[in-house]
Amino acid sequence: MADLRAELVVLGGGPGGYTAAFRAADLGLRVALIDRSPTLGGVCLNVGCIPSKALLHAARVIEDARAMAEHGIRFGEPAIDAARLREWKDSVVARLTSGLDALARQRKLTVIRGEAKFASAHEIEVVADGSARRVSFAQCVIAVGSEPVRLPGMPDDPRIIDSTGALELDLPDSLLVVGGGIIGLEMATVYDALGVRVSVAELTPGLMPGCDRDLVRPLEKRIARRYERILTGTRVTGVEATPEGLRVSFEGERAPEPQHYGKVLVAVGRVPNGRRVNAEAAGLAVGERGFIAVDRQMRTSVPHIYAIGDVVGQPMLAHKATHEGKVAAEAAAGLKSFFDARVIPSVAYTDPEVAWVGLTETDAKAQGVAYEKAVFPWSASGRSLALGRDEGLTKLLFDPESHRVLGAGIVGSNAGDLIAEAALAIEMGADAADLALTIHPHPTLSETVAMAAEAFEGTLTDLYLPKRKGTAQRG
Repeated sequence: MADLRAELVVLGGGPGGYTAAFRAADLGLRVALIDRSPTLGGVCLNVGCIPSKALLHAARVIEDARAMAEHGIRFGEPAIDAARLREWKDSVVARLTSGLDALARQRKLTVIRGEAKFASAHEIEVVADGSARRVSFAQCVIAVGSEPVRLPGMPDDPRIIDSTGALELDLPDSLLVVGGGIIGLEMATVYDALGVRVSVAELTPGLMPGCDRDLVRPLEKRIARRYERILTGTRVTGVEATPEGLRVSFEGERAPEPQHYGKVLVAVGRVPNGRRVNAEAAGLAVGERGFIAVDRQMRTSVPHIYAIGDVVGQPMLAHKATHEGKVAAEAAAGLKSFFDARVIPSVAYTDPEVAWVGLTETDAKAQGVAYEKAVFPWSASGRSLALGRDEGLTKLLFDPESHRVLGAGIVGSNAGDLIAEAALAIEMGADAADLALTIHPHPTLSETVAMAAEAFEGTLTDLYLPKRKGTAQRG
């Protein structure tokens, strides 16, 4: 006999999970939300998106203050109080998690803390503090997220950390970031601003794999002047824990001799938690890599069980999970909802930020997709120059026949905020004229999107472009 019965059980209290639970409750379902963490919000809110962005804001303040020295405003070198900075970061998280608790109470959700595993297709066992209870359900949403990949052969040493450990801000004199993807580069941005000597080792030929090289180049140029080493095409072959530090060995064309570091941050990706919930007991098949297959309603092979977020596949992004959570909740409530997003934007909150959405040039060339592009350099943007950051660019890709927007990439200050306009343009089927003829406020960074469209249309006056479509190119 079950200790609790619910119409819908949601496994996991991250962005996708709590969104699904809240939406289902709003639709009248009796919902139980099970999470192993003492606070709702999952990785993103507690040890991911939110705390890292708080620290990136602190890093941005430091860098902006330093940059003004050559323009006539000089500040003293910052005195870093890591404990107080950590307390502020934690207060931001606490404010949001307490808000989620209030929203759960307002919706009369039953929130259960503990490690959950399927006992059958309609029952879950939850273990907490050594005791177990059973929860039965009519329907279920699996939203158990992912966890950092652990490299084999690493010694058991507290100086080897993952992204969660990096947020604790126990600052070493030197840090090696293993993995040149978004997570690793964001934490490298924070530690560099806080005075740590940073090196990055990335196995692939370039930083931020999956992103067009022209978007990554301004970031690479900036950090090449700041970081101790950037080792692309380099494998970490061994880490030895010594009293003097972590002795790291490398392999590759540009590999240096073994180096010592105060800490090593391993940020080589994330693996889904599909195998953690004993899904087979519910009749579910979990793929070799830990993913669970779903249809467009987020429904698994077991019709009354849904899955969302990191556990259903790439991209592993919170904003994808929240949309999937709403679809799953609405489908569970009997609505004809489907996940039909045309595009999902990606953002690296580095300095400068890098953001892209839709078709990339890299994918277009690999797939043989015809496209034309237009680029507006931020060196011609009054707002960018006024900010003292003219290294950015805005790039748009268009269908050669219809001129509809296929993709966009932006590198520069606040690129993550700016990319939303391009995402909306693609979702709405907008073409170059729609963007170019929309009056954007001046002077802003957002007008670089319109100016890139004007470059494609041949109406741009802020640059002299002899050809009708400026920098437009056919892929």
